[in-house]
Amino acid sequence: MSVYTIDCNYVEKEVACAYLMVEGKEAAFIENNTNQAIPFLLEELNKHSIQTSDVKYLIVTHIHLDHSGGTSGLLKHCRNAIVLAHPKAATHLINPSRLIDSASKVYGEENFKKLYGEIEPIPQEKVRIMNDGEELIFGDRTLKFIYTRGHANHHFVIYDSKTKGVFTGDSFGVGYPSLQKGTKPFLFPSTTPTDFDHDEAILSLEKILNTGAEKAYLTHFGEWTDLPLGYIQLKKGLDYFQKSLLSAVDSKSEDELQNYFINENLEFFRAELKERGIEEELEKFVQFDIDINAQGLAFAAKRMKKKKVI
Repeated sequence: MSVYTIDCNYVEKEVACAYLMVEGKEAAFIENNTNQAIPFLLEELNKHSIQTSDVKYLIVTHIHLDHSGGTSGLLKHCRNAIVLAHPKAATHLINPSRLIDSASKVYGEENFKKLYGEIEPIPQEKVRIMNDGEELIFGDRTLKFIYTRGHANHHFVIYDSKTKGVFTGDSFGVGYPSLQKGTKPFLFPSTTPTDFDHDEAILSLEKILNTGAEKAYLTHFGEWTDLPLGYIQLKKGLDYFQKSLLSAVDSKSEDELQNYFINENLEFFRAELKERGIEEELEKFVQFDIDINAQGLAFAAKRMKKKKVI
């Protein structure tokens, strides 16, 4: 085994994870979660007797802070590491001021500080931009970086030749373990602000399938081994949200959008969880996702309304 799942205890257990990739005496982290997760990441290094000085890469699939927020803090421990990022993500790692301002508005300033703490700029020389389709040799494996817009325009996934797995960030949806105890597994898309694009999200799913990967390493949460089933479930969710989005553009005022999309998300999740016999998880586990999904769809609807006016 050379890839290890680390529960970052983000909000609560089994919500967000990072991965430690081990190659001999060297290692790489894929996803760095938040500053609060750094002790868990360092603990995993210790389990495998790897020194912080032997961490070669810190990789972020995209700039959203539950994936990248701990990068600057982790780099202080792993001083020899290079951060690998999408070019648009790299910009925000080097100068995080706009990212911090935007996330503070989404989460609220107090909640932002509680979740993410202090996010500092990363020196430009410590950040390496990975191009679409670029390959990186790391020990006995080749890592291929593939741009996957849809969830975010600064997102890539990483195919790992050694495990035949793909680190999908949020491009292959959310699959909390607590939602897998029903009659069949459940994977759903995330339409977080501010870049939701239905067509690009579908294209991203196809790119992931076309890698030939045998497993997806989800950030939320853990390994998913049935990629064709995941594709079907995610496309169903994306199509549902797109239909709601197009309807809202023509029928709802801007003031109505957030509540409308909350109700649309509630309807979607209620039906999917009922089908699996796990209705009790609705209030317990997905309310946060409902709120964030609704924000993303409302943002997209407002943008579409403005384009129609122009």
